[in-house]
Amino acid sequence: MHPPYRGGVHRFLLTPRWWGINVFVALAVPFCLFMGSWQLGRFEARVDSHREATAERPVDQVAAPLDSLLPVDTQTSGRLASASGEYGEQMLVPERRLDGRSGFYVLTLLKTDSGKAVPVVRGWLPGPADPARAPAAPTGRVEVTGALQASENAGTKGVHAQGGLPAGQLGVIAAATLVNLVPHDLYDAWLTVQTPADGMLPVPAQAPTNTGLDLKAFQNLGYTGEWFVFAAFVLFMWFRLYRREVEMLRDREAGLLDPSDPAAAAAPATAAEDQSSTGIAPVR
Repeated sequence: MHPPYRGGVHRFLLTPRWWGINVFVALAVPFCLFMGSWQLGRFEARVDSHREATAERPVDQVAAPLDSLLPVDTQTSGRLASASGEYGEQMLVPERRLDGRSGFYVLTLLKTDSGKAVPVVRGWLPGPADPARAPAAPTGRVEVTGALQASENAGTKGVHAQGGLPAGQLGVIAAATLVNLVPHDLYDAWLTVQTPADGMLPVPAQAPTNTGLDLKAFQNLGYTGEWFVFAAFVLFMWFRLYRREVEMLRDREAGLLDPSDPAAAAAPATAAEDQSSTGIAPVR
């Protein structure tokens, strides 16, 4: 059975060494909790954006003017947009899959009344990209309605970002890739027609980038757990060091420590030793 505690047994907590440990714990725990909460907030934001981006649009949705829906965000992505003008240059977008089959998009630039051009995916055809199979765009003035999409990038699923495509083909549907190919100012968006003609199949609207419950989203959730575990580990180590110090004090007061043991020499002074060395009785 351990001997009874003497007064001032916890005075070791006021030593410079323990001041440093206590300050570290006081800063580390709130920091870990803050970082864990921040990562959890990012995961919840991705869940909300995924839910918003994949929500079904009303069947009777009315198309809005293209300019009123820009820039594309999670609320406007997939919305029906309308634009008027004349079709111009036509390109093919190869290696695009639809319903498990490989094919290509037929993309035509629409020169709108605003002076800018917007890429319009008029439909999808199976097989290798072949200009001879791509239907010609209507001539004259047209009114186009399609689902609004954000510009693609090299990280967008399904794009051909390696380059090396033949003339007349496009790997990434984006103003950044078209700016050097066509002599028009471009909208930073594109449209996909939902009722294509000439035997083409419609290209469904895709959720915007970074809105899906992908690996990055679950990484945020994993980081959340890690930061909370770090906070618990810091508290555990503090408590373990505290228990070790208390046990060494008990053993020292009971005369169980070997004076030649380095651990004994490093053990904090007992309350009785404090009184003998200072002449001041500890508070009981």
